[in-house]
Amino acid sequence: MKRNKNIGSLLTVLSLLALLLPLTISCSDEPDDEYFYTFKGEMMSDYLKNRSQYSQFTRCVERAQLMDLLSTYGHYTCLLPSDDAMMVFLQKKGLSSVDQLSTEDCDTIARTHLLANMYSTVEMTQDRLQTANFLGRYISTKVDTISVEHRGEIILEGIAYISNTLKDDSVENGIVQPISAVIEKSNSNIASLLRDDKSLSIFYNALVATGVIDEIQKVVDPTYDRKNYTYYDYKSHTWPERAWVPDTKKYGYTVFAEPDSVYRAKFTDLGIDTSKGNLHAMWELACKEYDAVYPGDVSNPGHAYSDLTSDVNPLKRFMRYHILNRYVAGADDLTAMEMKAADGKEGFGFETSLVNPTDWYGTLLPHTMMKVERMTRRKINQLKSPLREGNAVKGDHYLNRRYETLKDGTEYKFEGAHVINVTGQYEDGNDKVSDALNGHYFYVDDIVSFNYNVQNIVQNVRMRMDFSAIFPEVMTNDMRLKGDPYTDDTRTNADGTTVNVRDESATPKNGRNFYFPDGYLDGVTISSNCYLVMRRPHTNFWSWQGDEWNMFGDYDITFRIPPVPVSGDYQLRLGFCAIETRGVMQVYFDGIAQGIPLDMTKYLDSETYIGSNFVKGENATTYDGLSDEKKADLQKVLKNLGAYCAPRSTYHFSNNAQGTKYYFVGNERTYRRILCQTYIDKDTDHYLRFRVASNGKQGNNNEFMLDYLEIVPKSVYSVDGDGEMEDDL
Repeated sequence: MKRNKNIGSLLTVLSLLALLLPLTISCSDEPDDEYFYTFKGEMMSDYLKNRSQYSQFTRCVERAQLMDLLSTYGHYTCLLPSDDAMMVFLQKKGLSSVDQLSTEDCDTIARTHLLANMYSTVEMTQDRLQTANFLGRYISTKVDTISVEHRGEIILEGIAYISNTLKDDSVENGIVQPISAVIEKSNSNIASLLRDDKSLSIFYNALVATGVIDEIQKVVDPTYDRKNYTYYDYKSHTWPERAWVPDTKKYGYTVFAEPDSVYRAKFTDLGIDTSKGNLHAMWELACKEYDAVYPGDVSNPGHAYSDLTSDVNPLKRFMRYHILNRYVAGADDLTAMEMKAADGKEGFGFETSLVNPTDWYGTLLPHTMMKVERMTRRKINQLKSPLREGNAVKGDHYLNRRYETLKDGTEYKFEGAHVINVTGQYEDGNDKVSDALNGHYFYVDDIVSFNYNVQNIVQNVRMRMDFSAIFPEVMTNDMRLKGDPYTDDTRTNADGTTVNVRDESATPKNGRNFYFPDGYLDGVTISSNCYLVMRRPHTNFWSWQGDEWNMFGDYDITFRIPPVPVSGDYQLRLGFCAIETRGVMQVYFDGIAQGIPLDMTKYLDSETYIGSNFVKGENATTYDGLSDEKKADLQKVLKNLGAYCAPRSTYHFSNNAQGTKYYFVGNERTYRRILCQTYIDKDTDHYLRFRVASNGKQGNNNEFMLDYLEIVPKSVYSVDGDGEMEDDL
């Protein structure tokens, strides 16, 4: 498969501290001859100093004391405003020269326009640059398809166009993108941006009245210092690797907000009287949404309109549920990344002709989850039933959606709330800003709530979660799916053989692996003599979405599982890849040991499971050839042994030109093991504990893999009659 160059940039490591990540990228679309820059070994610092039309920005860089950095080897992008653009910016502030700005202002301007990665315009295909700038902020991007003057050009933050004639200018340590305006990123927190958006006045006033506004103020943990930790060297299967602790520990929030127009329409549709004011109408709306979910609290004094800050008040619950407990920088990050496959774009690890990329995230409302889904299944030849995808827009994201027909004819028609990027202008004419220091907000076109139907129908499904999506800190601190998934760190020996090597750098060119000290991940306890490692994604790993988590040493790790929508019986399953270098683990649920230890060296074709009866076929052709009855029989036999084949929709790529897919369902090493089958109370925190059970230092220091977790309600896993089976997707 040909490498999609955007992936090299998409998967870079957090650059909040301006860490330098080398990444080789070729430039495209050479400028006209009169603008052509002949490479003469200039550094970016030389480029700025040698061109008088950029003197004002150059002065900002000098006053910010960043010129020395831009004279060193690295891989930078400079979004470079001309003197004309700088003068427009200065005149807005009543100034005539950069020298009238404070040093702090110069530092902000310079760092806003510099990134520690290289981006050509052909790589700016998503809704933002995938590396944060030197301030740790993301720059939004889109292609202008409307205006005559700038049609086809890239526009940054809705105001700054990249010049078509001057774009993609190379220097020895980076790439320069001349732009038409100075970019200003808000230094406000997410609460302030919501306040400034007057189309959200009803939503914002409810945030304030319930006190939820105070729950989205944190920015960074001042007690965390990466300098207190060193690296960790380990070996996973045959790969010698090095892991580092995260650079930062930030807090973040993602808000889905209904504009005032949505609320007014809903008040009318439901017959809610607004004569007592919009806030009272919001409380009545929340009562309609939540009284059926929490019937025992209706008679609680805190339920009343006079006590909106009570934790049992329906309006406070309503507002809390709109907010994810993590920072998502843009719509493309709401579900697993997209990468170029031989047959088009699709979510990494998802067979998108079968399933929509879906993630499950916790909200600020205790013990609740939000289902986030990206529409990909809709194809012309699949529209035999209008129920297939309803009115969904292909490629867009929806919240709490379930739209399908079951085998028994049951129809679910829950469209969900459509996620919409923030557009429009403030009252002063400036474009709206949706990205803050500690969060991001989106519009939605319908009410978002954890109502009875969401609780009992929409979320009454199997929840499959990659471990990198379970812990909010991984996404908030920009570690999920970062790195170049096509490239291993290798060395070619004198005899022509290639071996895997450990990249010694804290900023390796292909991306970093991370390990997490005790206390970094909320709800996770890690014993002192073990390491919890997150390996960066690789297309050739037998790991869903390309990444995986490993435990090493005499590990003893406990983590809080994601909440369930309703109390009842559930199966908890672990997806992984068995390998001979791995070890044995004992699992506990709420402190109670569950069954015999899980041996990660045993394959499905071993005597531990079904031996030679396992149906192999890495491209899933053999499995697909089975009748429905044979598939059901296979699932039933494995289930009785505490296991399931891997999902039919999961696979990894090869790096050949065709981008061959290898499906996990046909591999004897990739399967799901039932960790426990137990009753789970929806209003209580529950914990899984993983404790080493290997005899001595087995394999690679007791290496044990965590790939993904499934939480499966009885309504799903109990289907195993003759010829019947749980769906294999």
